[in-house]
Amino acid sequence: MRPETKAIRIQSDRSNNNEHSVPLYLTSSYVFDDAEDMRSQFAEEREGHIYSRYANPNVEEFIQKMAALEGAENGWATATGMAAVFTFFGAVLSSGDHVVSCRSVFGSTHKLLTEILPKWNIDCNYVDYDDYDGFEAAIHDNTKAVYIETPSNPGLDIIDVRRLSAICKRKNVLLVVDNCFATPLIQQPISLGADVTIHSATKYIDGQGRTLGGVILGTNELIQQVKAFARHTGPALSPFNAWVLSKSLETLDVRLERHCKNAFEVAKRLESHSAISKVKYPFLESHQQYKIAKEQMRYGGGIVTFELKSGLEGGKAFLNRLKLFSLTANLGDVRSIATHPASTTHSKLSPEQRLEVGISNGLVRLSIGLEHLEDIWEDLQQALD
Repeated sequence: MRPETKAIRIQSDRSNNNEHSVPLYLTSSYVFDDAEDMRSQFAEEREGHIYSRYANPNVEEFIQKMAALEGAENGWATATGMAAVFTFFGAVLSSGDHVVSCRSVFGSTHKLLTEILPKWNIDCNYVDYDDYDGFEAAIHDNTKAVYIETPSNPGLDIIDVRRLSAICKRKNVLLVVDNCFATPLIQQPISLGADVTIHSATKYIDGQGRTLGGVILGTNELIQQVKAFARHTGPALSPFNAWVLSKSLETLDVRLERHCKNAFEVAKRLESHSAISKVKYPFLESHQQYKIAKEQMRYGGGIVTFELKSGLEGGKAFLNRLKLFSLTANLGDVRSIATHPASTTHSKLSPEQRLEVGISNGLVRLSIGLEHLEDIWEDLQQALD
């Protein structure tokens, strides 16, 4: 089956009622047949359901679908995207280990790498997204993983996964890719050489701003480490959210087509606006990594960023004039969303730190939704004019 079909047809076991759509399994625990059944499941001698923090049919179905779409052997689902990032690091890293990361990462990931992990004597080095020699030089004997976002949030920087994977394999370290902006239907990092992909399922996977969720995908060996850590620390995805996310995957392909078509057209139109100094979108020929994006991505994605000539105050004023766009801390929604990273998502970073990750005072991030293209454009045009 092709990926679009897998997203629809993979289902966990039905109950005895033969439902066409898998039901919700809203239970915290499960009943055993007898004492021996209970003992053997706890001893992991046979598979079964013990407790929904460990496993649940709805969560398992969501994981199976995501693993199939990403080309991964296995996966583990978490309560949020950041829980997925932290759970992976918590599972594979020990005191004294080291991480290399691209400089362009989400604000909470930056805090995790620079303030939280150092509490356990785990250090991080940043490298510019296009400095492949820098990545190789930054990998030390105690380096366990290289962590990247591509496309990055919010700068839309693109990293050549194949090229970086070759470096990581040569140095015997894990390559971990946050694939949130692309989703597995636009980009499959594992097929390009990555060891692990991580998603905030809250974004395009849900696609309607309803639920929180995250997922870690990789080899059976790596996921067993993640499971051992997560079963006892508890960053579990709820059965209800897993059910919603699994159903959302059934429409992901058709939603992405509209997201990306609208976003590409908006990006092209913004390039000619006099109030804007620069537009970034992976499939614009003006994007620095356009060739790489075309090679490893199916579409350009649903996110567009641009630089307002009027800076910080201009960014705030632009948001205040929008009428159709939502001002909210999310992306990947059916509704178009606008944010001003310097005053919101990355406001806790110093001005110097923001510039290091490519966030200027006038940067605006647009998550282009599924509304009619001309309605989206008319709102942007009147706010810019």
